[in-house]
Amino acid sequence: MGKEFGRPPLAEENQALVEQRLREVENGEGVRETLTVEWRTQPLHVEVIDMPVESLYYNPGTHRIRAQRSHDPERDRLLDEMPWVPEGQEYLHFLLQALPADPAKRDPEFDSLLESLRAYRQNEPGLITRDGIVVNGNSRRAALRELGVKNIRVGVLPESCTWDDINAVELSLQLRPDQRRDYSYINRLLAIEEQVIHMSRSIGDVARDFRIRTSTCEQDLWILNTLQDLIARSQDEKAQLRLLDFEQHQEKLRELHRRYVKESVVSRDKAEVLKETRLAAIVLGFSKTDVRLIEPDFRDRYLEQRLPVEMKPQDAAPTSVAIPGLNRSVQAAAPKVAQAKALTDTILKAKAVEAAEDGQLTERAKAATETYSAARRAVEDALEPAGKDARVRKRKQAAPDRIADACQDIEQCITDLTLARASGSLDEEAFDEAVLSLRETLTKLAVATQRSIKAPGDGVSWLRDAVRQEGV
Repeated sequence: MGKEFGRPPLAEENQALVEQRLREVENGEGVRETLTVEWRTQPLHVEVIDMPVESLYYNPGTHRIRAQRSHDPERDRLLDEMPWVPEGQEYLHFLLQALPADPAKRDPEFDSLLESLRAYRQNEPGLITRDGIVVNGNSRRAALRELGVKNIRVGVLPESCTWDDINAVELSLQLRPDQRRDYSYINRLLAIEEQVIHMSRSIGDVARDFRIRTSTCEQDLWILNTLQDLIARSQDEKAQLRLLDFEQHQEKLRELHRRYVKESVVSRDKAEVLKETRLAAIVLGFSKTDVRLIEPDFRDRYLEQRLPVEMKPQDAAPTSVAIPGLNRSVQAAAPKVAQAKALTDTILKAKAVEAAEDGQLTERAKAATETYSAARRAVEDALEPAGKDARVRKRKQAAPDRIADACQDIEQCITDLTLARASGSLDEEAFDEAVLSLRETLTKLAVATQRSIKAPGDGVSWLRDAVRQEGV
């Protein structure tokens, strides 16, 4: 069950105005406009009316800016405690115009919406409760308010509407494929978590609503859980990272999950080391192609010797950890996993302090900046040889991969020959020319192996013998 925010101060006045305008629409002779919404799993056609922009309230529980609310903790706390006061509503108005990845900046997409409304007015109606809470169309209401437009067209939900209904209807409308301004990445993760964890819905049902595969839904939940763990680990006194700090890392996080799952099949400890090292690189701001170079052996082969002394583990990790109050102990994380986590924690805390101090020249801020910069230099230096080795491995694998591809093509050729023989459609002359071309290519390949491979195996020996029998 989602959080309930109660009724806004003008609820009674809005309800009376809504009832009046619904009666006017019902008694009018013109064409009545309706909006179709998914209401308690069934389609429902609701009447559309005009309502004063200034009489309505932004939805404090909207999923559109859920992660961005942490931009200003004090205003977020006020919004949570008193969502209907002008200060709380103004904070929502500010966030609806802000860039999801950096709320201190204005979102260009909001400006595009603003210009669209200025030029073409409102194409699609919003949706409200009878108390005047905007269920869908919060951004449109913010844009119309900025333009000084007096009224907004809105559909009206039934009187029995609850806060669970508000959340469900908002999600169903926002997830329609024709919506122009999608949820940001982190807000989408939060919306999925709310449906699965707090609303106790099955992952299959949620995945269907979000129009994604079940595996993608599971991946999103894993990523959000990982990010929430990182945020908890980043806390250093009052400094702490926020979910919105990871808004721009969608592809890196998804690649991390895929690689983690693949490595977990082989070794859980290696998968954990890979995960921690890649997360550290993501926090340090490295690109997707750089993060991709980090494999389970990255720390041992490239990073360990480049880390500053203060970032290297001083003592061996404990083999077991006591459980308070139970007089029992469990096996601790493997030493390499513990070391990787310790480095990630150091970087997380430095990043959190750096962001919290916001350029202030305090000793704490300078120490955090030095730690962050030193870690980034170490990882950057380690990525250089890792990249070179990756390119070498790619070159080493290129020739065998091409032979394997050619074998698959020849296997397909055998199948095609059988089918062509059955239908009598084989062009024998063209096939004969192609085989001659194959012989010529194999001859060139044998000569190349003679120059490149000094100790031939069975396969290369066979190729050379076959060509030698041809008299080459």
